[in-house]
This record gives sequence, C-alpha cells and structure tokens, in this order.
Amino acid sequence: MADLQAIVDSVYYDLSDRIGEGKLADYIPELATVDPKQFGIALVTVDGQTHAAGDTETAFSIQSISKVFTLTLALGKIGDGLWKRVGREPSGNAFNSIVQLEQEKGKPRNPFINAGAIAVADVVLAGHLPKEAIGEIVQFIRHLADDESIAIDQNVARSETQTGYRNVALANFMKAFRNLDHPVEHVLGVYFHHCAIAMSCRQLAHAGLYLASAGRNPLNGGSVVSASRARRINALMLMCGHYDGSGDFAYRVGLPGKSGVGGGILATAPGKASIAVWSPGLNEVGNSQLGSAALELLAQRTGWSVFGQ
Repeated sequence: MADLQAIVDSVYYDLSDRIGEGKLADYIPELATVDPKQFGIALVTVDGQTHAAGDTETAFSIQSISKVFTLTLALGKIGDGLWKRVGREPSGNAFNSIVQLEQEKGKPRNPFINAGAIAVADVVLAGHLPKEAIGEIVQFIRHLADDESIAIDQNVARSETQTGYRNVALANFMKAFRNLDHPVEHVLGVYFHHCAIAMSCRQLAHAGLYLASAGRNPLNGGSVVSASRARRINALMLMCGHYDGSGDFAYRVGLPGKSGVGGGILATAPGKASIAVWSPGLNEVGNSQLGSAALELLAQRTGWSVFGQ
C-alpha cells in the first residue's frame, strides 16, 4: 500500500511555489475578496483514514460542487424521471451559456451546468417552502460529512442574489419552456443558497465518500444511494463535472470530479478514496488551476484512474 500521507505531502510541496496562480471568480463580488494564496488537499480513504496537507481546515464557498449533492437528493425524490427535464451529455459550452438552452427548448444539457442545476433545485423544492428546501440540502450535507457546523455563507448568497442576472435569465428561459414548476424567484433562492454553502477540504472529502464507496457511507455503515446510482453520478461527474474543461480533466486526471468557481474540486477514486482540493485561482474555463494540477499529480503518484493503471 502506497504511503498516502507521503504522496499528499509531496504533491503539496511540489506545487507550493505556485500558490496564488489563476484568477479569482470576480463576477461574484464576495468571491473576489478571498485571499488567493491558499491551497489545501484532503483525502479520505474508504476505510476512514484522512490524509491532508495545506489549508484543509479553511472553509470556502463550494459553489457548483453542491450540485453533486442536490443531484443526489433530486434522484432520490423522482429517480430517472429527472432525465425528462435534464440531459446527461457534456455541454461543450460555458457553464452559464444561454444559447444551447434556447436551441434545445429549455432542457439543460446536464445537471452540472447552471441551467441544469436550477432545474434540479426546482425538483428539490417540490413540496417545500424555499427555506425548507435549503434546510434539507444543508442537513443532507451535514449528515454526509458528519459535521453539524457546515453552514451557508450568507454574504456569498447575498452577493450571488444581487448579481446573478444571467442565472435569472436562464431560469426565466426554462420557465417559458415549462421546465420549472415553481416561481422563478423561489427556485433561484434555493439555487443561490446551496451554491453559497461553505466547507473545508476535510469536510468536503468526508461528504463525498459515499461516491467512492458504492453509495454507502463507510464511516457509519449507512446507505446513501444504491451502488448503481453512485456509479451513474460518478459517470456524470467524469463527463460533465468541469464544464467545457471536462474532457481535458478526464484525460489528465482520469477520475470523476466536480469543480466550483470558489476554487474547490471534489474528486472520487471509486473503491479507494474521496479527495477534495482547494485553491481559489481559476484557469480560463473556471476550474481551480492549482487544484487541477494537484489532482493530476495525485492520480499519477497513486496510480488511481477509472481507466486502469
């Protein structure tokens, strides 16, 4: 068995002189205030061992990584009925593109681009007030991470609500095509707030462990989803988890992953570990520049890949 702590330490050390690379997500004003000189890696194995280096206890805005958890909840509510409203194909466009949505009559290409996640939020909202749906999402993530301290960063939520005009446009577009059941402002309230959840690398790696462990949480033995559903969520993460950089990430890293513009990435090595990396500076397609490099090195040094050794 490889010495995982030594590998994590070596990846952090080898990239440490690059800390601060990339560009902050300044279109969300609150994210533009984050110190870019931060970098953390946390890895939790399916038998519960944690290996970490760097800024792994600092909470950051998980942004689109939260879409993995809302997708899990939505599939739990309506199962494969979700795919009538959201596709399962890579978009090839920016995460907030409106062009494709018009061409495809209001059905988003996948659940991880913004339009797709807004449709997923509409499903999670069914039978709830917005505040209750937001509470359900936060409680689910707390349960997965076994950490009641996880919460929404209200400043980020406010910042997104005040400036998220393109997301408002996407939601209204889908409403016009009858692909949202609830009032647009209610759906967006759920969406903006789940994107503003703040977590550390350590918390995030724990929360994602069910995807590395055939749908079960190995820390408490509980079942989160079926093994086949965990496999399918991983497949979507591999194909669509890095927006129009998904193919490049699969080529370089070879693991399912979901990025967020807060600079975090959650990746899974099925049967082995859940990994969270964070560095706020983004590359040109909106994924953590240093986080992507860290996962590439980690995959090389562990030999982990869904495509074999």
